[in-house]
Amino acid sequence: MPFPSVTYSDVPVLDSGADAILLVVAKSDGSEPDPAGWDGLKASLAAVGFSGGAGSFQRVHVPGVTLPVAVVGAGATPDAAALRDAVGTGLRQLTGFEHVAVQPLVDAAWAPLAEGAALGGYRFAGYKSETPKARASRVSVHGTTPPPDAEQTAVAAVAGAVALVKDLVTTPAEWLGPADFADAAVAAVDGLPVTVTVLDEHALTDGGYGGILGVGQGSDRPPRLVHLEYSPADADRHVALVGKGITFDTGGLSLKPAASMVGMKYDMCGAATVLAVLRAAAEMALPVRVSAWLCIADNMPSGRATRPGDVLRMLDGTTVEVLNTDAEGRLVLADGLVAASRENPDLIVDVATLTGAITVALGNRHTGVMGDDEAVAEYLAAAGRVAELAWQLPLPAHMVDELDSPIADLQNAKIGDPAGGSLFAGLFLRHFVGRVSEDADAPRIPWVHLDIAGVGMNKSAPHGFTDKGVTGATVRSLVELLSAGSAR
Repeated sequence: MPFPSVTYSDVPVLDSGADAILLVVAKSDGSEPDPAGWDGLKASLAAVGFSGGAGSFQRVHVPGVTLPVAVVGAGATPDAAALRDAVGTGLRQLTGFEHVAVQPLVDAAWAPLAEGAALGGYRFAGYKSETPKARASRVSVHGTTPPPDAEQTAVAAVAGAVALVKDLVTTPAEWLGPADFADAAVAAVDGLPVTVTVLDEHALTDGGYGGILGVGQGSDRPPRLVHLEYSPADADRHVALVGKGITFDTGGLSLKPAASMVGMKYDMCGAATVLAVLRAAAEMALPVRVSAWLCIADNMPSGRATRPGDVLRMLDGTTVEVLNTDAEGRLVLADGLVAASRENPDLIVDVATLTGAITVALGNRHTGVMGDDEAVAEYLAAAGRVAELAWQLPLPAHMVDELDSPIADLQNAKIGDPAGGSLFAGLFLRHFVGRVSEDADAPRIPWVHLDIAGVGMNKSAPHGFTDKGVTGATVRSLVELLSAGSAR
């Protein structure tokens, strides 16, 4: 398992049988007395200048304690998010121990501590010849109030979902082509009440999925569309999730520069995210119907590849002039959005590493969010509850005319005009979101677009429970969105 098992314990932490102890402390000026059972701790912390600031970590010697002890700071007034980050910070750095016992020396509920441990304790098996010091495989979180079973299930499901995204996205594209990804999706939900349908290149041709086929036709590894369905009998809402799954993105014939191509195995992050979120919903037995559409293709140059200026016909019959083959994510998502719309769900959410422009606009911590205002507000509220940063961007009416092609219904890019690139992509996607009925003036199905190109990969220093590398961004927000919606 790529993340530690996390359990509750009411045994005193010094009697836990753990190999090491992690203490969670609030920021302090050192004037408070030692916590009960930890005589000499304050003096030890003062000796190394540790004040408990958020994100601080230190190994310390505590008089009379023979086990290795580390402390992690949660800041002056730690809330759930600060506690989650603190334990995640500790588990990332306290390596070389099989079993770590966590004890909060602040008021803390079990769930954020446990979630931080599971998220921060993730490890990818990797391909190194020499195995680095391992993170804990088991964590016990000590307290006096046992958490409900549903809470323990939710922590494991969410941590498992984030770990699934990290595992899939970190795997080299050499070993995760479209067919491999489809097989992995089937395996990921094995044993759960989830039905899976995989469309190969022949079924995609018969079905008219011109966007997915057009992007994938240059590769020796044909594209796939994976449809997963979790539909419990007590569901009173249907949420459709659509994910961009470009298993490697060279840019196609609009070839990326060499440096920009590095890391492009990451371009299937959106599809991995929607797969993981659906699996978590099934594991938590949420009373909401969830469907997921994984739009999977390799974007490769060859004699078969789509050329700039070619016209593709999408699943709904819309024709698109492809001016930039590196603006391919919106083409595969177009087919997925049409397919999802045909089921008339209550909400559609698409997730994609879609535009470099979103990183320029919002940096590497905020997800770009577009769509219907009410649906976007629902997502932003869910993201706020789990402390994932997100920001709404507009879909300007004055930019709609820029989608027009002189020879087709739409064009997929604005060549030579970088202004509002993320907004242009959002408007392109909106075109393929269906209506709530057959009436010509019917409103569109409520829809949210999440551009995770900036947040899906952390290229800088680790922070909180977030390591360098794939982040699993938006997984926790989407699970919260499903959980809250099913409780209404």
